[in-house]
Amino acid sequence: MAEPFPLAPSLWATTAPPGPETPPLSESGHADVVIVGGGFCGLSTALHLAERGIRPVVLEAREVGFGGSGRNGGQVIPGLKYDPADLVAKFGHERGERLARFAGSTADTVFDLIARHAMDVPHQRAGWIQGAHTAAGLVEVARRAEQWAGLGAPTRVLDKSETARLLGTERYLGGWLDGRGGAVQPLSYARGLARAALKAGAAIHGGSPVTGLARSGSTWTVTTAQGARLSTERVVLCTNGYTGGLWPGLAQTVIAANSFQVATKPLSDNLRRSILPEGQVSSDTRKLLLYFRLDHTGRLLMGGRGPFREPRSARDWAHLERIVGKLFPHLDGIAFDHRWCGRVAITQDYLPHLHEPAPGLLIDIGCQGRGVGLQSTMGRLIADYVVTGDPDRLPLPLTPVAPLPLHAFHRLYVSAIIAWYRLSDGGIR
Repeated sequence: MAEPFPLAPSLWATTAPPGPETPPLSESGHADVVIVGGGFCGLSTALHLAERGIRPVVLEAREVGFGGSGRNGGQVIPGLKYDPADLVAKFGHERGERLARFAGSTADTVFDLIARHAMDVPHQRAGWIQGAHTAAGLVEVARRAEQWAGLGAPTRVLDKSETARLLGTERYLGGWLDGRGGAVQPLSYARGLARAALKAGAAIHGGSPVTGLARSGSTWTVTTAQGARLSTERVVLCTNGYTGGLWPGLAQTVIAANSFQVATKPLSDNLRRSILPEGQVSSDTRKLLLYFRLDHTGRLLMGGRGPFREPRSARDWAHLERIVGKLFPHLDGIAFDHRWCGRVAITQDYLPHLHEPAPGLLIDIGCQGRGVGLQSTMGRLIADYVVTGDPDRLPLPLTPVAPLPLHAFHRLYVSAIIAWYRLSDGGIR
């Protein structure tokens, strides 16, 4: 896959400490478990396996956090696209409640891991605000806040004035605050997970794209582009928005949308105090949502959808820069010094998918734009499953790999919607 347009390094690449040494795999050998993909899920799986005395080897095509894990907005948002009652209706009482508990715990996982391993990761946990831009959105956020409060989450509904005060914009009719949410420097966090996994006994090899998976009896052979091979009884594949053709049909089960972001130059103290003054992060109720936050350097970040193709020029981010001026008129004309993007994997039902298409091969795919907490927690439960073989340790049932019918047309349809979104500046007038 082509690299993003090289205007400048991402904000995260500029401000993260160096990653650990993860040399390419140079010699063939054996591993207890081979994990393909060095993002949040792969690294969390490796860490939790290594802590249980199992020797995992992570093979990453580029470098730790290169993909969506190191290129997202750094918002740690618990939950899924479905509210708790919707999960119960979809999966039944027992499975649905268990899935809701899993979804509600995902932010805890991130901040617990940062603390437990003393990671060098700028982070803040002041909560997440979801702003409602329509009357229907107001009903939605009130229902969502009530349901999560019923499960013990620290939530509250916000009226228009309180939403405006906390966000620094008058563009929303109201919203809700979920105190479980927060923010991390995502590339620093991915590198922190890698350091913790290495310390626990895992091996991680960057620059080692996997080109082949072959099974003979109970043994898998994992082949890398440089020719080195690993034999193993268990493979975990977690490449999400950067999934290629390694397993037939897998890439066609998701829409690998490009999430674009811009960051301003550091704001003055006065401007910084006028936007998100209490340190929350925010995304809204739009189908193609906008998300924004301040980072630890005092920059305002704005994120949203961009073209499916890799960017060609700074114009591919221009709609986000205009949106900043529309949401925050006092920032109109401010300078931006970072532009970047990364892919997220979106499934048709907006849920993560777990597949086991052959004995010893487990696939996790579908981050839905909430990958920081979701995939960190998924890695822990995947490790439980690898150790115990008990599918009840997984938050979701194992399902067959089922490519989207007419996948190319799904992509064209979504591309058309995104084109409208960009031309209309996210629907903001």
